[in-house]
Order: sequence, then structure tokens, then C-alpha cells
Amino acid sequence: RLYQIPFGMPTCEEESEARTLYLIGDFSAPAEFFVTLGVFSFLYSMAALVLYLRFHSLYTENTKLPFTDFCVTVCFAFFWLVAAAAWGKGLSDVKAATRPSALIAAMAVCQGDGVVCNAGTTPAMGLANISVVR
Repeated sequence: RLYQIPFGMPTCEEESEARTLYLIGDFSAPAEFFVTLGVFSFLYSMAALVLYLRFHSLYTENTKLPFTDFCVTVCFAFFWLVAAAAWGKGLSDVKAATRPSALIAAMAVCQGDGVVCNAGTTPAMGLANISVVR
């Protein structure tokens, strides 16, 4: 939800306050889908572990239960792939929206003749990149 993140944009005029600029974009849906699927996968694996350890005889006697477990596991694997792809796309969109060159291009004060604007730092996205790989 980048539209909720404000940052101060200087006006380069004496005795004037910095203008507040808001980022553009809402990339929360892919992240929420990724996290929700992770939580459901964890809960399902805990329930399956209880079934395997506590009710092992029920699992071995019933022929439909292992097949159902297999089908649910395949569905989770497919949705995990989809969620990882969606989160990867969402992360690339976040990177594009917060790229220093894109932010500088959005500032009207940087569009004047003879004005040189540059970013102080580049955002670190290493941990976010790792979250997609996992």
C-alpha cells in the first residue's frame, strides 16, 4: 500500500515548507496471498502430522485418506508456485515504484532547467529478493 507512504519533497524556495508527495501503487494483494497460503500450508502440515502420528492406523486402513492427502498436497504445491510468482511480480512492481530515478522524475522541482537532483541512497532489496526465492 505505497499510496499510504508520504515523503517530503523540497520546493527549493526560501521559507517554504516541504511539499508532501505520496507514492503510487497498491501491491499488497500478492504479498497477502503469499503469506495466507504459507499460513494455511503450515496449518495443514501440522494437521497431517497429527494424523500420521496419532491416527496412523486410520490412515493405513482407509484407502481414500492417502489419496485425498496426496490431492491436497498437489493443490498446495500448485498454489505455492502461483503465490511465489505473484509475489515476485508484486516485488518487481514495488521496486519499480520506489526506484530513485522514478521518484526524482515525479518531483516537479527536479524538472526545472539547470536543476540536478540525485538520490542520497539506493533502497536495499536483498531480503525481499530472498523472500521470493524461498
